Amino acid sequence: MAHASTISNASGFRARLDNFFAGLGQGFNAYVESRSRINQIHKLNALSDAELEKRGIKRDEIPAYVFRDLFYI
Repeated sequence: MAHASTISNASGFRARLDNFFAGLGQGFNAYVESRSRINQIHKLNALSDAELEKRGIKRDEIPAYVFRDLFYI
C-alpha cells in the first residue's frame, strides 16, 4: 500500500508539473501572438490615410481591424 501511495504522489507531482509547463506554453503563445499583432498595428499606423482608405480601414479602427477575429463587434 505504501508503494501505491508513493506512485500516486509521483503521478500527482507529474500532473502538476505538466500543468505548469502547459500553462507556461499557453502564456508564451499568447505573448507571441500579441507581439505579432502589435507589429501589424505599427505597420498599419505607418501607412498614410490614403493607403488605409484603399484597404477600407480608418486610422481609429486599426486595433479593431487587427483583432477582428477575436472579438465580435
